[in-house]
Amino acid sequence: MISRRYHRIALVAVFVLALAAGMAIATVGLPQRIAASVAASATTSEVDQLRAERDVLAARQASGDEFTAGIGPDVVRDTLTGVPVTLVALGAEPADTRAVAELVAAAGGTVAAEIVLTPAVADPARADQLRDLSAQLLPSGAQLPASSEAGTLAGGLLGAALLVPADGPAPDPQQASAVLAGLAGGGFAEQPAGDPAAGRLTVVVTGGPFEGVDAAGSAATATELAVELDRRGAGAVLAGRDAAPHGAVGAARVAGDPLSTVDGVGTGAGRIATVLAVAERNGGGTGHYGSGDGSEGPVPAVPQRSVG
Repeated sequence: MISRRYHRIALVAVFVLALAAGMAIATVGLPQRIAASVAASATTSEVDQLRAERDVLAARQASGDEFTAGIGPDVVRDTLTGVPVTLVALGAEPADTRAVAELVAAAGGTVAAEIVLTPAVADPARADQLRDLSAQLLPSGAQLPASSEAGTLAGGLLGAALLVPADGPAPDPQQASAVLAGLAGGGFAEQPAGDPAAGRLTVVVTGGPFEGVDAAGSAATATELAVELDRRGAGAVLAGRDAAPHGAVGAARVAGDPLSTVDGVGTGAGRIATVLAVAERNGGGTGHYGSGDGSEGPVPAVPQRSVG
């Protein structure tokens, strides 16, 4: 029998997620409207009115975000029971990674390892060094993908060290620790606090768009890493703060890469969508969620669950 309480929570959650996404779009667009009004010699009162509208929408968005953060654990509960998830942060805000980790736990899953990669991973100027290090650190018996792309090779290295393959044994924890220590020694990762365990799925958490003349190349490298991790284990979800073209999520959507993506991970709505997308990926599905270009909706379908 399906819980009526759960259905109420799910319906409210989907409504609030959609509302939050709409308010985010409206809030983001207001600065441009203000600038346009100023450029058109708008009166002070018109500019003030637009600013007041922006502030009201921002306050409503903050309120909706607080609400979705509060109901998040109930919405995701039991969707990842017993599933080990590896978190990989690349340019992510620590608060975003921490919030996703907490929701994974609320969903019944475990965080097998939390890996923080440095900006050097997505720096085209360091690509040759990353390629060489990926080959040097590869655990015995593992193979790198047949590619010359630094992001793909780094994803292959991390996947071999941290993820349980579909047709083989779990990686050796000591070899995984050695890989991470080697990446940290090369300036490509932070040294993790503890020994990593093997994960089944991966969440790659990124930030906003990359900047500078190499922004497109950096976004492509981050995307390639996530795509290769998706090929390892049972799949991956790539989550970022938006879907801008020079961000990893935007680049993945434009390229049509075969992994799930979520934009808006800096919000409660986006974090819930990320964990539900992991659950969907665990079941073999994929999708693109959030409010940015290429999204299919604010959140994956909330799975039904039975009352014990």
